Amino acid sequence: MPSMAQAGVKDSTGSNKPNSKFPNGYVNSFARRQKIIQQRKSLPIASAEKRLVEEVKKNDVLIIVGETGSGKTTQLPQFLFNAGFSRDGRSIGITQPRRVAAVTVAKRVAEESGVELGQRVGYSIRFDDYTSSSTRIKYMTDGLLLREALLDPYLSRYSVIIVDEAHERTVHTDVLLGLLKKVQHARSKSGNDHIHIDNKANNGTLAVAEKEDGSQSASLFKKCQGRKFLPLKLIVMSASLDAHVFSEYYSGAKAVYIQGRQFPVDILYTLHAESDYLEAALITIFQIHLEEGPGDILVFLTGQEEIESVERLVQERLRQLPEDSQKLFTVTIFSSLPSEQQMRVFMPAPVGFRKVILATNIAETSVTIPGIRYVIDPGFVKARSYDPVKGMESLIIVPTSKAQAIQRSGRAGREGPGKCFRLYPESEFEKLEDSTKPEIKRCNLSNVILQLKALGVDDIIGFDFIEKPPRAAIIKSLEELFLLGALTDDCKLADPVGRQMSRLPLDPIYSKALILANEFNCLEEMLITVAMLSVESIFYFPREKKEEARSRVKCFSSPDGDHLTLVNIYRASDEFLEKRNMGPGKDKREKIMRKWCKENFINSRSLRHARDIHSQIREHVEQMGFCVSSCGDDVLQFRKCLAASFFLNAALKQPEGTYRALASGQVVQIRPSSVLFQAKPECIIFNELVQTNHKYIHNITRIDYLWLTELAPHFYAVQN
Repeated sequence: MPSMAQAGVKDSTGSNKPNSKFPNGYVNSFARRQKIIQQRKSLPIASAEKRLVEEVKKNDVLIIVGETGSGKTTQLPQFLFNAGFSRDGRSIGITQPRRVAAVTVAKRVAEESGVELGQRVGYSIRFDDYTSSSTRIKYMTDGLLLREALLDPYLSRYSVIIVDEAHERTVHTDVLLGLLKKVQHARSKSGNDHIHIDNKANNGTLAVAEKEDGSQSASLFKKCQGRKFLPLKLIVMSASLDAHVFSEYYSGAKAVYIQGRQFPVDILYTLHAESDYLEAALITIFQIHLEEGPGDILVFLTGQEEIESVERLVQERLRQLPEDSQKLFTVTIFSSLPSEQQMRVFMPAPVGFRKVILATNIAETSVTIPGIRYVIDPGFVKARSYDPVKGMESLIIVPTSKAQAIQRSGRAGREGPGKCFRLYPESEFEKLEDSTKPEIKRCNLSNVILQLKALGVDDIIGFDFIEKPPRAAIIKSLEELFLLGALTDDCKLADPVGRQMSRLPLDPIYSKALILANEFNCLEEMLITVAMLSVESIFYFPREKKEEARSRVKCFSSPDGDHLTLVNIYRASDEFLEKRNMGPGKDKREKIMRKWCKENFINSRSLRHARDIHSQIREHVEQMGFCVSSCGDDVLQFRKCLAASFFLNAALKQPEGTYRALASGQVVQIRPSSVLFQAKPECIIFNELVQTNHKYIHNITRIDYLWLTELAPHFYAVQN
């Protein structure tokens, strides 16, 4: 029966008054429940329930290709739960490449199941866990499942793992596919003998000694020798027709195709290439709004900056239209937007209004937004690419692949016939790459390699990747981890530093910074710094108030650089909360905090997220036995710790005012938003080197050049 907490939707009369026969909201909850049941029955996957359950029972590995809208992500885990795949107390795990998808789908499935989120159905993403001991259907990011494997190499709490959106080929997805291959082999190996279930444990482990074998995966499972496990079912799901890649990787695994509920979509191209695709997108939005029938519009853009710019331009032009044509409602969605803001895209527009969703490629496959009949596709995506030789990451706008373009157009045909406006000529579509280059071939592998080392995988080059990353990238990452002290001379995980670094859910360089801060007695400052660096920009500079915003930020600025400026902002927010924390509840405190952030041009969402991250990392380091002490007014100690931590990211000022990154020799510039942009100190450390229109270094602190040879002699003695 639906929970009373679900009540509150207005009835057909618009009234919220109690029904004469039923408790307030009960009828509405019941109607909502019935609507959900009907929606589930109408999904294409509904008719395939028995067939899919049988295929999972018969096959240890199953590839499922389901068109967008088939219902595979929400329904298959429920089918398996109902078929008894969780009867022994284990869970069905579903991985997603993106945080937003894990959260939104878990909420939907909990609602469909009529249960409270976090009980039978839950989600777990980095720095946000909504599960309990009773969770049996668990949505999570693929990176989080990799971290779980550190504590439980056999993934013994799971009976089924579903790797969803595998076609996106994120680096964590690719590593996870290789790891699951080993886990499955090891669990099947352990299940060959007679099975004696330990009923007391009720977790599928078996009290039978495991025989030693010489398999490649043996080192991965040394921790769990002497235990016995039930086989693991693995399902790889993709929304594009590339099943053969996954099938071949898993030794000819069976592939099942599920027809999607796709209505016809008219594809319209431009006659000529557009010189300004943002302006073209804007014109197309209003062309659809004024000339086309009902239905919401989904616009694909490359990032937050473009989205906010187009949103502002839509509002400006809307005011120039007659009043009866102004009924256009804009919402945005991108990965760094907090979950509660992302949820706005799923809400219907006000009555009589048309909704325009401005989105990154997060809306291609990860989330399904109802009501869309029109898609505007400029044909570009922002992609990261890592050059291991230069140690530099490029963030550049590149054309989409054909597979991406097809996924985007399909969003217009979910609920009825639609239209996709591609803002480029048809001849350009034919020139696109068939599919997107896997992330593992274009990213820094240090974090992935550290995780694999912690899992006992010593031969990284020999690891069974679905597609091998470049050898140069592997070697560069191994060198970086060695210099950070995470690996020994023979490339084994160093104890204790390497193991401590692998336990922290952070980039290796940030993990090392926290370990060193414990020795430099400035862990409190470094915890704040790492938390603030782990979120999107803390500052918010509206175009119309740029000068006012800059003068406000100067109130927090440190002459020593950006890291201490971030510490100052965090502490100022702490002090403000302490002064105001005289009784108001959490909601009121948050409202007061938002007002403070607005007055100081601080991004309140980013700051709130940073505070959450801070408390969780603090728990991690305290569990590791670290003492969270402060260096107080001795900022020299903190700056020295930053130099010792980020010595690989040091740069020296050149006569013409640019900087030379000492490790790579790259000529770089300080980002204009840095508090040291005008100061130009002689020697600095930075956090990130990214090439956009220039080679910019982000998050800077001034240091003494001599500290480098003192604090990192193993690197700078050789360099000199």
